[in-house]
Amino acid sequence: MAHNKAADSKREQFRQYLEKSGVLDMLTKVLVALYEEPEKPDSALDFLKHHLGASAPENPELEALRLEVAEMKEKYEAVLEENKKLKTKLAQYEPPQDEKHGE
Repeated sequence: MAHNKAADSKREQFRQYLEKSGVLDMLTKVLVALYEEPEKPDSALDFLKHHLGASAPENPELEALRLEVAEMKEKYEAVLEENKKLKTKLAQYEPPQDEKHGE
């Protein structure tokens, strides 16, 4: 009997841990969504993976890549702006198109 109480205690601690961390709530929501799905998917497991994956915490590496992409976009926009300014400046020193053809 002492063995059963210890196992029950461990189970209860684990259940509380899952409840505190939001796992039970998340699993319940996904299972309810699957239950309420009018057309059941071929793979319930894929449904669960997809819906749990969408709300999973971000992978730190993924977040770093997103930041890098944002920085690259900013640099790209700055380079485009600089290119535009340089083209305008260069146009001041180039003869007009009409004069080039006359030579």
